[in-house]
Amino acid sequence: MSELALGIDIGGTYTKFGYVDKDGNILAEGKLQTFGHASLQAYLQELNQKLDVLEQSLSGYTLKGIGIGAPNANIYKGTIEHAPNLEWKGIVPFVEEFKKFRDYPVTITNDANAAAIGEMVFGAARGMKHFIVITLGTGLGSGIVVDGKLVYGADGFAGELGHVIAIEGGRMCSSGKRGCLEAYVSATGICRTVFELLSDAIVDSPLRDYSYRELTSKTIYEAAVRGDYIASQAFEYTGNILGRKLADFVAATSPEAIFIFGGLAGAGDLLLKPVRKSFEKYLFNVYNKDNIAIRLSGLGEKSAAILGASALVWEKEKTDQKSKRQGSATSPVRIDQP
Repeated sequence: MSELALGIDIGGTYTKFGYVDKDGNILAEGKLQTFGHASLQAYLQELNQKLDVLEQSLSGYTLKGIGIGAPNANIYKGTIEHAPNLEWKGIVPFVEEFKKFRDYPVTITNDANAAAIGEMVFGAARGMKHFIVITLGTGLGSGIVVDGKLVYGADGFAGELGHVIAIEGGRMCSSGKRGCLEAYVSATGICRTVFELLSDAIVDSPLRDYSYRELTSKTIYEAAVRGDYIASQAFEYTGNILGRKLADFVAATSPEAIFIFGGLAGAGDLLLKPVRKSFEKYLFNVYNKDNIAIRLSGLGEKSAAILGASALVWEKEKTDQKSKRQGSATSPVRIDQP
């Protein structure tokens, strides 16, 4: 029988899931709303009901394991901890509760870490051992790979580059700090930038017709494509900040490539051109800028989250096999330890 991995991506609005083979083919997928449930248990019950229905469409397969990407997930403890965009507050023993419905091997990690593993297993980072993935959605996430291994750090939360300080004393961030990179370089960050630019410029722009709740990064992109000055300046400003911080990140890990992923990355060169210009300006000259690629993710936007989560299963299998060959009794990554 062929083996499949179940990939689950828990977002603030939707949870997406799918059954994926080793080649990255999604054989069945679905989604449900993450919010609006009476409790975590009610959410898990609905999720597993949908998984039951999906499994009925599959035959001739065995489930190898389950990979889950979620905000503020801790791979060591199997928990989701103090996630600001989820309804479950505090430290949530997610794996422990999930396994009451499906008792399979489960790996959970930060959604950006899952994206990095997905890029390494299925995407443009195949064959690379040193790279960074930056995810640009509502917030900014990141996954760092060094020597072919995802960097988790001592407590499982290494790589929170969205919360390094971009501008001292700057905008308030959801983290409670001021000036975080996420507050400037994200879908919400570029919207905030537009309103600041509008308040400081006496130019006509269709973006003046939008309220704060109505404006989206997609609207800004569409305005920039039409040549709107404010929208174009917003991308320049955003790209400048991101490029400067990417130059700092290179000093820490010296990657082969940096991959940009997520909704805001869909702006393509509108974002990437100012990013590269700023990156090259601020990069320490000991590093060769021509040897560090800044590229869009190779996963493809539609199914990237599912692929990234499922890749956790295949990466764990590879790690376990390597440990056995080396005579190690334990895996270097602790999972299923709520």
